[in-house]
Amino acid sequence: MKVTDQIHAIKIPFKVPVSPEVSVDRFAFGYLIFGDRIHLIDSGVAGSESIIFEYIDKQGRSPKEVSTLILTHSHPDHIGAAKSIKNQTGCTVFAHKDEQSWIEDTKQQFNDRPVPGFFTLVEGSVGVDHLVNGGEILELEKEIGCNVIHTPGHSKGSISLLFEGEKSLFTADALAFPGDLPIYEDISSSIASIKTLQQIGNIENLFSSWEPPIQGQEKISKRMEESIAYLKRIHTAVINNSSGVKNENIMELCQKVVGELGLPPFAAMPLVAKAFASSLVAEQKQTIAH
Repeated sequence: MKVTDQIHAIKIPFKVPVSPEVSVDRFAFGYLIFGDRIHLIDSGVAGSESIIFEYIDKQGRSPKEVSTLILTHSHPDHIGAAKSIKNQTGCTVFAHKDEQSWIEDTKQQFNDRPVPGFFTLVEGSVGVDHLVNGGEILELEKEIGCNVIHTPGHSKGSISLLFEGEKSLFTADALAFPGDLPIYEDISSSIASIKTLQQIGNIENLFSSWEPPIQGQEKISKRMEESIAYLKRIHTAVINNSSGVKNENIMELCQKVVGELGLPPFAAMPLVAKAFASSLVAEQKQTIAH
């Protein structure tokens, strides 16, 4: 889907097996920036290269023109096809330094963060050619560049990308989608990162991973406010249900909060429980204003 003169969005569907009986339909958006060369933001899950390359072909371009792959973070739906894309195009891979270990050693990522169906979602490890910290300007080619913004919370090395010339902001999973699965590492950092993004002016296009592109400053501002409100609602639900629940019974707390938020029962899973647990830490440190 063409969104601006240079930016195209690709919706990549996949399934997450949350149990032997249940699979959850999910999707993630990847993005292409067309210039003299082609620049890709996130790779999607394993096998997504066929979807991406087919789209490029339909635009009258060649997948061999892909020269850049920016990985916004290391989770399976963002790096799953990176190995094939790099092998087939020879592109330069960029990522934040705090995500490098999980990108370059996907077995270690699974050991540290055992996502259901991980090895069906991730093809394998891929080397990162260029590490970023946040604050850099990446000159991808003449007249195409982006500002790297470190937006931790969803993961410690998550980045957002600002293409000022296109008045476009790529936020990956930095924004929490109201009503969707709460998956993040640190709720305090998540809220702080969104507040950082709110300070950026003159944005006409918002590109995230979990929803179609949003256009118009008013809609973008509303979306960011909704995201903070959702995270604060989650935080309040966790604290309200935490009385009498011991740390070792975090899944019990997770089930209670999932019920209060009206999320589907399968949402009571370890990844969501870990997100909720970060609210207990934030409450203790008083890092979230009620």
